[in-house]
Amino acid sequence: MRAVMRANRRRDTGPEMALRRALYRRGLRYRVDARPVAKLRRTADIVFTTDRVAVFVDGCFWHGCPSHHRPAIKNSKFWNTKIAANQDRDRDTSTRLAEAGWLVIRVWEHEDPDEAAERIQAALLSHRRPSRR
Repeated sequence: MRAVMRANRRRDTGPEMALRRALYRRGLRYRVDARPVAKLRRTADIVFTTDRVAVFVDGCFWHGCPSHHRPAIKNSKFWNTKIAANQDRDRDTSTRLAEAGWLVIRVWEHEDPDEAAERIQAALLSHRRPSRR
């Protein structure tokens, strides 16, 4: 189990890289693996600092995807508690960022990266802050 846990990457996962490529092809530029709010110890996968938009790419197992999450059979009590805690933290993060004026977008790892990028681009345009001149 320890080798399996070590193999799980915290950043630059396949789904995250595919989404970043799709966003880049659309001409969007962003920061990677950054804290949207410095004093809040939460890191977003993709951050559009000027527009105050934070994107999280959530893994189906780790974040309890309603469509694809399959509960662990071995040590199920531990894993159920772990996944529930992850979901609680996700909700808390989204709430705290929203209270700080950020738009939070969550993308499941199974989502089509081009469709997710299109959704993010539309959200950026609608959430874009007016330029100060």
